[in-house]
Amino acid sequence: MKRITYILTLIITAFITRNTVYARDLSIDSLMNQLDKVIADRERYITSREKDISDVRNRLHSTTNDSIKFDLAGKLFDLYNPFNTDSAYYYTLERERIARKIGNNVYILNARMNQASVLSAVGMYQEASSIINSIKSSDLPDYLIPYYFHIKRTLNGHLADYSAFRQPSSEYASKTNAYRDSLLSVNDTSSLAYAITEADKYNSLGKYNKAIERMKRFIETHTLSEHDKAICAWTLSESYGHIGDTENQKKQLIISSIGDMKGAVREYVSLRQLALMLYKEGDLERAYRFMNIAVDDATRCNARQRIVELNSTYPEITAIYVEKVKRQQRTLIWALGAITLLSVFLVILIFYLRKQMRIITASRKELAEANTRLNNLNNELKAFNDKLSEANRAIAENSHLKEVYIARYMDQCMNYIDKLDSYRKSLMKMINAGKINDVKNALKSDVVANDELKAFYENFDNTFLKIFPSFVEDFNNLLLPEEKIIPKKDGALTTELRIYALVRLGITDSDKIAKFLRYSLTTIYNYRTKMRNKAKGDRNSFESDVMRIGEL
Repeated sequence: MKRITYILTLIITAFITRNTVYARDLSIDSLMNQLDKVIADRERYITSREKDISDVRNRLHSTTNDSIKFDLAGKLFDLYNPFNTDSAYYYTLERERIARKIGNNVYILNARMNQASVLSAVGMYQEASSIINSIKSSDLPDYLIPYYFHIKRTLNGHLADYSAFRQPSSEYASKTNAYRDSLLSVNDTSSLAYAITEADKYNSLGKYNKAIERMKRFIETHTLSEHDKAICAWTLSESYGHIGDTENQKKQLIISSIGDMKGAVREYVSLRQLALMLYKEGDLERAYRFMNIAVDDATRCNARQRIVELNSTYPEITAIYVEKVKRQQRTLIWALGAITLLSVFLVILIFYLRKQMRIITASRKELAEANTRLNNLNNELKAFNDKLSEANRAIAENSHLKEVYIARYMDQCMNYIDKLDSYRKSLMKMINAGKINDVKNALKSDVVANDELKAFYENFDNTFLKIFPSFVEDFNNLLLPEEKIIPKKDGALTTELRIYALVRLGITDSDKIAKFLRYSLTTIYNYRTKMRNKAKGDRNSFESDVMRIGEL
């Protein structure tokens, strides 16, 4: 039986181990919970962005100054760009209209670069190229040069990624690298744009650890907005992904997604990539929810490039799902096998337990009978011990009484011998003196006998109360309160107390008591009946209670 249990335990343990997802890092679980809460509260962040947009739009409509209108249209472009590309593109056209009205060529070029940026984001690469290629960097002021090279680098990067053939893809990649270098040359080395671009360059060169080090150093030394945190975390996730560190990649994707959600942007990559990782890990419910959010945001933003990327992930998701189904089928087969084996084991165990239960039932029955016999023997032994204790008590008490009374008896006998001898001598003197009549008178008189009897009773009372000093008090406790007997003097007993003193000494025969006290049998009987009627408790047990007074 032990061997079967051991084998079954091994099978179940293997089954559980086979299907247990690896333990997650506590920080990842915490970040994932935070992301769930941010997504649940996402409408609040979106409402906040829409309020900002509404405030800027109201200011735009209320002002008459064209320069201020141009700046406000730029702010609306920045607010809409990651949120709604249609509206963002509308305000690039509005900026160009205002710039042409003002007649400022720099404003016009700035607005057209905004247009190129939006067109590149929605996948209209030819239109974006047409606009950006029509602009010369020499016509731009210094503060717009980094933006110009950023659009060039981003546009060529998209063309390299989505080119259908290797040769043009390679050419666009070379241009991307060149514009990246140009971007590095014009950006402030302490800026976020410089750090992101430098890390991107390290990634393109395969120097992933340097990219990670660069981004970590920047994050530790700068205070970032939620959107900036999202950009930095996504760049880090790319580097970790290249070196195969999926745990840190996942962590950075979560951080980036949190930043995107809090920033209320709809044009992003992180949440989609995180959903794909969760699909691979088997967290289908959360992955499905995240993917739906990504699709919904890409659609609302009209970010066609992201929609294309999302569509390209569906075959991979389908493959993951199919593999998941196959894995579940294999798991089901294992489970069925384990359940079958467990069922067989349980059937065997049931028969074994039934057999053991019958044995246990029989044993319990025998044990109950043995306990009953043992209880009976214990009761008999207890009764025997009680009798033995009572006998021992009586023996001890009798021994004590015998010792006392033997001593008293010897003293009393010696006194009587001395008194008889004195009485004899006095009679002899009267005879020798010829006083025959005095002798006759002395012999007829009962004074001597009465005096001796009185002395005898006093001696008896004194001896008895020394043996039982609390007898009077204990005897009165057995009577009704109003029937208590109070002796006339200390150390003496009344007739009633003397009768029951003899009862306490074991002399219960009324005839013997009558002879001892020199009363009639009827008188003794009446005294005893009268005392029983005065008992506080059960009158039938009164004398038995008296016999227990002063027990050792």
